[in-house]
Amino acid sequence: MTAGERTKTRRGRRGVLKAARLGPRDVLHVGSAGLRSRPVRVVLSALGIAIGIATMVAVVGISSSSKAQLMRELDALGTNMLVASPGEAMFSGEEVKLPRDAAGRVGRVDGVEDVGATGDLERSVRRSEKIPEDETGGISVKASTEGLLKVLRGGMAHGSWFNAANSRYPSVVLGHVAAKRLGITSPGQQVWIDDRYFTVIGILDPLPLAPDVERSALTGWDASKDLLGFDGHPTSVYERSTDASVNSVRKLLAASIDPENPRNVQVTDPSSALQAKAATEGAFSTLLLGLGGIALLVGGVGVANTMIISVLERRYEIGLRRSLGATRGQIRVQFVTESLMLSGLGGAAGVALGAAATAAYALSGGLPWVVPPWAMAGGFGATLAIGTVAGLYPAVRAARLSPTLALHAT
Repeated sequence: MTAGERTKTRRGRRGVLKAARLGPRDVLHVGSAGLRSRPVRVVLSALGIAIGIATMVAVVGISSSSKAQLMRELDALGTNMLVASPGEAMFSGEEVKLPRDAAGRVGRVDGVEDVGATGDLERSVRRSEKIPEDETGGISVKASTEGLLKVLRGGMAHGSWFNAANSRYPSVVLGHVAAKRLGITSPGQQVWIDDRYFTVIGILDPLPLAPDVERSALTGWDASKDLLGFDGHPTSVYERSTDASVNSVRKLLAASIDPENPRNVQVTDPSSALQAKAATEGAFSTLLLGLGGIALLVGGVGVANTMIISVLERRYEIGLRRSLGATRGQIRVQFVTESLMLSGLGGAAGVALGAAATAAYALSGGLPWVVPPWAMAGGFGATLAIGTVAGLYPAVRAARLSPTLALHAT
């Protein structure tokens, strides 16, 4: 019997008996009594809630961590790069070529800071001349200007980039995908291009904004003209502008490259793919969130079932308390509190498990660990809401028990 029940009645000025009030400490004591007496059942009931909350928190956390990584890449790579490439002739259907001095024209546009270009070569690259010519491994050969690496904000995994000296000789820089497919691991090795060997002087780091360069063997602009028959027309012109002038440069780029037929020039933003990926990162998570919600509802049903059984098993306790003066409201508060504590236990465990799962995923993939506070607060709040709903019916049922019948039934 609680302290509140020991002083359950007081005589007022008019001699009317008044029910004692249960303080917060008393409510927690009577609410936790049923949990302490059945620990195994409490753990199993809380487990359903924990699984649902852990799933929801982990889904949101993993999605947020992946999105944070994408945004980190975007910040590092920048969203101020545009690529100009040949479009399609509207009427003649002939192949469109960019002017030979397209890179120079782009460099004169206000706001443009860096310019680089590549040109496709109808050549194949192989590990040696003994490999059949048609076995290219999906690797293309491109002529490259010296300014390309700076525009792409790329780095060298091994070796060095083109300069005024080595770009005139049979040297080649491999994209990291091309290097893997060719089996090249370090500079100094050679590959067969057209009818001669080219010496590998460098291997690039990954270039998320230029996947075609990653799968290419790059040769110097001058060497491509002298040794591989390159006509000097660039296939892609890359430019970096200030953040404030990206939109204005986009409008001027095509007309600057080909003033007579600007529609023959196609301007694209390679960072838009990463931006779209970041924007849709949570699209696939919706299904998993739904599954987590279903698990949470199942857990709520388990809590309700546990509370109903608890009411049936504790009819004697309920009858005794009612006979000692406990009101129906106090009985309802007791069982709703017990349900809330049971759900809160599962919710706290679920939030911890979801955060831990997110941390493990982020650590294994080298991602930043991000769990939005709203996800944890919302998940825990959902458990309390479910606990309240799950405990209402058992609480009302317990409050309606007649003390005489409850004691007589036992």
